[in-house]
Amino acid sequence: MRETITSERGAGLPAIAELVPHAGAMRLLDELLSADEERAVARATVRATQLFVDEAGMPGWVGIEYMAQAIAAWAGARDWRAGRKPGIGFLLGSRRYECDVPAFPVGSVLTVQVSAELIGDNGLGMFACAVSLDGREVARANVSVFQPADARAFLQGQQP
Repeated sequence: MRETITSERGAGLPAIAELVPHAGAMRLLDELLSADEERAVARATVRATQLFVDEAGMPGWVGIEYMAQAIAAWAGARDWRAGRKPGIGFLLGSRRYECDVPAFPVGSVLTVQVSAELIGDNGLGMFACAVSLDGREVARANVSVFQPADARAFLQGQQP
């Protein structure tokens, strides 16, 4: 049986700020709607005041960052359930990022879905991701991430 965290305005979940390390203008997600051991669904509203937004809205290429932050929220929820502070992870890259829209319009609400395809004991992960706008999938990719056991040591070159 899969443990699921669901949200009814966060029912039982901490605020997104407690799940992802992004802050201020770099945090694009509003809420983690659900998360289990393999999947997560997050919501984001495109605002005119956000970083990268121009007269057309949020550029379509930013969809990859929405995906990465949803993966971070998924990992943060796992850490939270285990009683740990959420760790820091790194976006390594993506395969086949496709976006059907040039921009996500200001005011639009995006649903971001991520599903773990592979999680290695070494911190490497691969996720199938999608962004939906008005119930229609408009962006998709496979995203590779890395979450070292000790991010500070890793950044200082002290971890193999």
